[in-house]
Amino acid sequence: MADIKERYDGLVIGGGIAGMQAALDLAGQGFEVLLVEQQPSIGGVMVGLNKVFPTLDCSSCICTPRMAEVAHHERIDLLTYTDVQKVEALNPGFRVRVLKKPRYVVEADCIGCSLCELACDVYVPHEFDYQLGARRAIYIPHANAIPQVAVLDPEHCVFDGACAKVCPKDCIDFAQLPEERAIEVGTVIVASGLQITPMSAKKEYGGDRYVNVMNPLAMERVQSSNGPYGHVLRPSDGKVPKSIAYVQCAGSRDASIGVPYCSRVCCMYALKQAVMIKHELHDTEVTIYHMDIRAFGKGYEQFYRRAMAEGIRVVKAKVARITEVENRDLSLRVELIDEGGQVADIRHDLVVLSQGVIPGWHPGDVLPVPEARDGFFEVPELATKPARSPVDGIFLAGVATGPKDIPDAIVEAGAAAMEAAMYL
Repeated sequence: MADIKERYDGLVIGGGIAGMQAALDLAGQGFEVLLVEQQPSIGGVMVGLNKVFPTLDCSSCICTPRMAEVAHHERIDLLTYTDVQKVEALNPGFRVRVLKKPRYVVEADCIGCSLCELACDVYVPHEFDYQLGARRAIYIPHANAIPQVAVLDPEHCVFDGACAKVCPKDCIDFAQLPEERAIEVGTVIVASGLQITPMSAKKEYGGDRYVNVMNPLAMERVQSSNGPYGHVLRPSDGKVPKSIAYVQCAGSRDASIGVPYCSRVCCMYALKQAVMIKHELHDTEVTIYHMDIRAFGKGYEQFYRRAMAEGIRVVKAKVARITEVENRDLSLRVELIDEGGQVADIRHDLVVLSQGVIPGWHPGDVLPVPEARDGFFEVPELATKPARSPVDGIFLAGVATGPKDIPDAIVEAGAAAMEAAMYL
């Protein structure tokens, strides 16, 4: 962290699309910004998506230029693989303690050549592909990662030195330790992103037991050209599925799992993925089981109608349970609402649970901003000041305040940057 200064005008916590936009907007007004991201690369969830709705534009084509702009901006310094330990008010400003986790690679020297990765013989499931692909014990996080710097996984490394022997810059450091640093900042923008509800949240759906019950982000990777398979295939046997079901509200609008709210994006990402499946697999039947379709944004209703016109079956129904049957197919016990509540057992090759959005970070006493009842950060004046937290000088962006789609997250990031600039 030798290049990190002792003071910045602004700190942005989170390097997803909202955090990057907030950092760029604040730096664009002449302020010095430090962007801190806990993962080895910036880009957040968006860089792993296949397409965006309703335009079906390439997600990476939108996200990666912003990632590069952040990395090369003269007023933005980037700290990846770093945790925020504490944010303390100084009045004015804040003192922030950060902990940079060891990559076991000297970042300043690494050229991202991947020779260390190619020399490693240890393969483990890849987190970026939601365990469907594989990576080495030392690896560059993904093809579009920024920074393009390797990170070593000490849990799986056998420490045989194979990577160090082939490194042309001699930058593998097995003795690297965590680095802690205190930094003073004038203002803080929190863009801590999202997680999806656990696959185990509804036991009756078997999301943590049946290999052919997938989470929606895993399906995004499967559909991506740089994904683990290159095509839509069943994880259990690699076959092309002939019948795919989407179960809506599988992780939200359900007080029994602690997520009573609507996650706002699930209907649209299910429709988007269904359309993309149809474009690749014309003979595959795709059925979406839903309580109701919530297509509220610009162009969303038109996209919903387009999906139905392209052959997507949209069925108003409640899925009671999912059972694995022979050949690892899946049987869904379904109450068909539009057929008088008739109960049927319907068989599918593959099921995708439309999981809900939950907060990406619960800081506890790390950050002096309270959480609302839903677990997201509290916003006292949501209608008029959606980016302002209850603490002067701390502003909120993106999904930190609640579920939202990408355009809304970007707009809110701009609002947070403007609030921060006015505060400074």
